[in-house]
Amino acid sequence: MNQLPIALIGAGPSGLAAARNLQKAGLAFQGFEAHADVGGLWDIANPRSTVYHSAHLISSKRTTEFAEFPMGDDVADYPSHRELRDYFAAFADRFDLRRLFRFGARVQKVEPLDDSAAPPWRVTWTEADGSTHDEVFGGVVIANGTLAEPSMPKFEGRFDGELLHTAAYKHPQMFTGKRVLVVGAGNSGCDIAVDAVHYARSVDISVRRGYYFVPKYLFGKPADTLGGRLKLPPWLKQKIDATVLQWFTGDPVRFGFPRPDYRMYESHPVVNSLILHHIGHGDIAVRPDIARFEGRTVHFKDGSARDYDLVLCATGYKLHYPFLDAALLNWNGMAPRLYLNIFPPRHDNLAVMGMIEASGIGWQGRYEQGELVARFFKARAEGSPKAEALRQAKAGPPPDLSGGYRYLKLERMAYYVHKDTYREAVRRAAAALA
Repeated sequence: MNQLPIALIGAGPSGLAAARNLQKAGLAFQGFEAHADVGGLWDIANPRSTVYHSAHLISSKRTTEFAEFPMGDDVADYPSHRELRDYFAAFADRFDLRRLFRFGARVQKVEPLDDSAAPPWRVTWTEADGSTHDEVFGGVVIANGTLAEPSMPKFEGRFDGELLHTAAYKHPQMFTGKRVLVVGAGNSGCDIAVDAVHYARSVDISVRRGYYFVPKYLFGKPADTLGGRLKLPPWLKQKIDATVLQWFTGDPVRFGFPRPDYRMYESHPVVNSLILHHIGHGDIAVRPDIARFEGRTVHFKDGSARDYDLVLCATGYKLHYPFLDAALLNWNGMAPRLYLNIFPPRHDNLAVMGMIEASGIGWQGRYEQGELVARFFKARAEGSPKAEALRQAKAGPPPDLSGGYRYLKLERMAYYVHKDTYREAVRRAAAALA
């Protein structure tokens, strides 16, 4: 059995899930975390954190928590980033995970030392004092997150006011007295537009497509805790759920949003009904897609124009693994092509955690990823024949993880999966290695 420890990059939710499962499997590993503590983006003090003062989960705690470490009854249905930071700190304490990480250590480079399927890997990192070090490991698990590298669109013309990405947003005081345009009506864009209402001189939101808006509560309970027990074909679930939404939120088209040119669940829904509340009260105006900038004037594609002091782009994030050659992750188009969004076809001792987006996948979905990674790495290191089936599967055609839904061909949807289909596939693969 290979005695070299595994390198684990990142101590956010996915990194902690991986750490716990490597620990349970008895696999030696060294964790690396650029920040001074665990929690990843949920620690607002982390320089790479993209959460803001008012950020809360958009899924409820019971559908998001780790099964072996439930959140307390005193934690809100939709916890704030402060509660989540404390939750991850408590998770790390409960399983004594901090001692397994090197904090203040930013990984600069990860490279294989030969062309074999399971090579030794040299990891180079920089400590907080600026000193650089490297060490050889027997495998690598990447868990550095998917929501840290801003995706900034290119616009025609020049804007003479402030042009920022939501990654730079922390507190709504930055909007005080300003004419604000938020670009994009995803979950962050809607949250921030609602924040801005209380400080800004005016707030508009620019959208290029329609959205489905899901309230956080239905019948007095968190919306994501209702339904789901009855397995319906996708077309029927889309029809029923879209009808129920109409009862609770009305038709967003009457508020100025375009009608969605896709069916429900084919893109990530917006879990926010306050945006519609404020539009209905005249606090926020919906504008079309941007055509160009001219000084402080924004020209829209419908021919209208308006002046702004601040344009804030809620345009999402890019997958970002800067320390590793993209070819090693089988990068193809907008995202790496990995078996179960975890394993590259070429290497057997390299895995990615958390490169997954799905409505309601929760941290337990990532925990199950960690369980599969740990079992595969252990079976491979022990020479178990059980590892061969997964090795062959990841080299072959990928399974269909869409659950029968036709997801939009967008960068942020490039690694989107259907929650139940995905979790079943991961659990089945992990069970085969037990």
